[in-house]
Amino acid sequence: MYDPMEKSISQLQTALSEGKVTSEELCQFYLQRIDAYDRQGPGLNAIVEVHPKWREQAKTLDEERACGKIRGPLHGIPLVIKDNFNTWDQPTTAGSEALRGSQPGEDAFVIQKLRQAGAVLLAKTNLSEFARHGLTVGSLIGQTKNPYDFTRTPGGSSGGTGAAVAANFAAAGLGSDTVNSIRSPSSACCLVGLRPTTGLLSRSGIVPCSSTQDTGGPLARWVTDVAILMDACVGIDPNDPVTKCHSGHVPSTYLSCLKKDGLKGKRIGLLKTNFGTDSEILQVMKHVETVLNTQGAETVNVEIPEFASARVFQECDVQRFETKPLMDAYFSSVPNCPVSSLKELVEGGKIHPTIYADLKACADLENPLEQPEYKDRLGRIARNRAIASEVMEREHVDAFCYPHQQILVVKIGEGEQGGRNGILAATLGWPAITLPGGFSTPEPTAPLGVPIGVEFMGAPWSEETLLEMAYTLEQALSVRQPPIL
Repeated sequence: MYDPMEKSISQLQTALSEGKVTSEELCQFYLQRIDAYDRQGPGLNAIVEVHPKWREQAKTLDEERACGKIRGPLHGIPLVIKDNFNTWDQPTTAGSEALRGSQPGEDAFVIQKLRQAGAVLLAKTNLSEFARHGLTVGSLIGQTKNPYDFTRTPGGSSGGTGAAVAANFAAAGLGSDTVNSIRSPSSACCLVGLRPTTGLLSRSGIVPCSSTQDTGGPLARWVTDVAILMDACVGIDPNDPVTKCHSGHVPSTYLSCLKKDGLKGKRIGLLKTNFGTDSEILQVMKHVETVLNTQGAETVNVEIPEFASARVFQECDVQRFETKPLMDAYFSSVPNCPVSSLKELVEGGKIHPTIYADLKACADLENPLEQPEYKDRLGRIARNRAIASEVMEREHVDAFCYPHQQILVVKIGEGEQGGRNGILAATLGWPAITLPGGFSTPEPTAPLGVPIGVEFMGAPWSEETLLEMAYTLEQALSVRQPPIL
């Protein structure tokens, strides 16, 4: 009997090709784990809905394989999808009771790409309602738990995907990222998560927050799997004109940049401004620095006051101004959408209390894109881009490095996630990859410790360099462990 536990996409694909397992059997394995650990057992509460036609998807792909048709590395591989990606054959709720049963007329662009690549869309995952914060709680199914410590959140807003992939409910998954939302659950759940350069992946068909900061991206257990998902998802989409900018920046395959000596000769700026003071985080980062140097990289300390996360959030975050027109347009694009506008959503009384004040402030803004503060924030984003480029050139660094979180992921009920550093890449629109850096000291509720993620951020279109460095560091650190469920 083939055991898919902790297997990479490439290992699963080899097993499928050799006839050791079928796609249908893979789905059954993951569904058994969902049944045992999501609603039962620890009750992770990561899954919104299993796809009602998962078996038909898997059987079709198994039949294609039997006839010699292999679409690529994702053929027959079960994935989970954050429930803010439109799917024509399954509701898209953004984790909100207000959108229960809301059925888009067509897939998000990246979902189309995954179907074409032969992936099985096994289930939709929970999220922070409308992706508005980092707790992964909403009015539809409630709070998702961290599989490494059931008393803590899984990060967010893509925490449902993070918890599900960490717990081996699927081979990998998709999330979206407006501030920290792919990388926060990656850090908190011992995963790899990539926020690509804004425009590299289409945003059309994703429930929006910010045209400046939104993107989709992969979460997986291994860097190689992230590269495979990027190959499948990238493409020019007429419905998201920004994707035209990536012409000439995409390799034939991101797998080609995964080398064991990918850190050799690299110069990395340790962004000390964003390290924080937590002793457990600093201990992990000290070890990461040692490994970087051992693997042939040169590190240099960098202090940039403008990049302090709290300051970036206060000065540069533009969600409040861009949300209203984007969400109004999204609601109008969905046939028979239960909600017609952001104002109606806020007044309807169905949204979770954690997002009410935020969305009400967005709804109350008149002509938000004409607000002087909005234009000032865009100006400060431009300033920070110039600073980042100047520092990289002056210090001759290939990327910046820092912990994704300056403190451990918070306990459920203790309020917003503090100390997250993802806002920097989100506002710049630059790519950043988070991977497992280590664990905190084990404790009764966290027998392995709480995962701590390390992040690389590079210049626009530097995904190949980031994946190369992350792959080498992943191999050298060898941190990944499945949670004890």
